[in-house]
Amino acid sequence: MAECVNMERNLERCPCTWPACPRKGICCECLRYHLAHRELPACCFPPEVERTYDRSFERFAELYKRG
Repeated sequence: MAECVNMERNLERCPCTWPACPRKGICCECLRYHLAHRELPACCFPPEVERTYDRSFERFAELYKRG
């Protein structure tokens, strides 16, 4: 994984609760990983949904079609 000059700043705002995530603070790697798995990263979800680890496109759409 590449070094990220913004990693410290990104870590301050990263809402990911996955304990062993190797992409924490490296937003471009996180986004690439999740999009490849038909998901969105933690920062796209409210905390109560992020904690479920269901980061699917379907879950995202479900959240926002109601409101």
